[in-house]
Amino acid sequence: MPPVGPDVLVIGAGPSGSVVAAMLAKRGYQVLVMERQHFPRFSIGESLLAYSTQVLLEAGLLDAVLAGGFQFKNGATFVCDDEYSEFNFANKFSAGASFTFQVVRSEFDHLLAKEAERCGATVRYGVEITAVTTGASPEVTVKTETGEVEVHRPRFVLDASGFGRTLARLLELEKPSDFPVRAARFAHVKDGIVAGDFDRQKIRIGINPTHRDVWSWLIPFPNGNSSLGIVATREHLARYTGTAEEQYWAMIADEPKLRALLENAHTVRPVGEIVGYAANVKTLHGPGFALLGNAAEFLDPVFSSGVTIALHSAKLAADLLDRQFRGEAVNWQQEFAEPLMFGIETFRTFVTGWYDGSLQDVIFYPDKEPQIHRMICSVLAGYAWDPANPYTGPVSARRLRALAATCRAASARRAEAAGPS
Repeated sequence: MPPVGPDVLVIGAGPSGSVVAAMLAKRGYQVLVMERQHFPRFSIGESLLAYSTQVLLEAGLLDAVLAGGFQFKNGATFVCDDEYSEFNFANKFSAGASFTFQVVRSEFDHLLAKEAERCGATVRYGVEITAVTTGASPEVTVKTETGEVEVHRPRFVLDASGFGRTLARLLELEKPSDFPVRAARFAHVKDGIVAGDFDRQKIRIGINPTHRDVWSWLIPFPNGNSSLGIVATREHLARYTGTAEEQYWAMIADEPKLRALLENAHTVRPVGEIVGYAANVKTLHGPGFALLGNAAEFLDPVFSSGVTIALHSAKLAADLLDRQFRGEAVNWQQEFAEPLMFGIETFRTFVTGWYDGSLQDVIFYPDKEPQIHRMICSVLAGYAWDPANPYTGPVSARRLRALAATCRAASARRAEAAGPS
């Protein structure tokens, strides 16, 4: 007799997988989560955005996260030599939560997975998805660590496998990203920062003053450690020699203010690297399946959009599946893919603007109009799906370019009026 499947099989127990599993289980559906690794496990991407808090609140998971003791986060700072700009999420345009967390992902992801189980989902670890057949009656073949092969026939499959991109690989959905290939080198460090020298409630984004497409992140945790990373092109990385750690600290030293801030720092986790992380797919959904979060598309780590996109995709998918299972006619393209892409295009605009310099011109412009500052802050806080914000969605690129041109022209006039230094 063929095995009876769950209502939903979720591939991956990361943030999107656990949140969608919790949401659906709380609505009475049988949810099975299949995770290849064992938790807790290391993952990069520790700084969340305020919109993620809003989704966790709506999912009924925020109390558990608050009890987890993670580092409170209320904004972001941007530093390039003597240029400095600060964004406080409380001063944003969009309604919703104005705070979030900076998390050790091994702890955060494990907490969410346990919450999904508490809500009624089944989470299994150490299982590998080896084949998937889609359609009206999906079929998922898995292999356990002991070599046993199982076949599951759920009503629907959600791929939340993150960078594992399970369905994209098995169903040949991958397509090249149009972003240049960049690499991130990162570690956890005992930062040794003197109290008062750094606002630990904010992520610090630093910019190499000579190569402004090279940037750093500093994400503090409550135990005196921080996640510290550098993002650059492969060509830039090739300039450095020595061991991985020697190259890492040499790159940190190329940003003088960051190196001074971290003069007492040392690594507590070996230096890691991710190369060519930007990813895209041909479709976000198909008969009997949908892709969530990084399993579908990943842009760049600069604005910490990964978990935010993952959680928003989970929210959309849970709502749509609930309606579908209750017999309503749903349209995954119009009600999942297109709404999700609205925010992804917003983040794409900001990532592109970051690397071509236009967004940096806006961020460091000293005389920001308060309402525009709040609109930009909303996107940086993750509220990329707010249609009332003119800097979101498909029109965001044109409007951001126009804003940057205005900032550059005003800066040029000011410099001309000031005369020679």
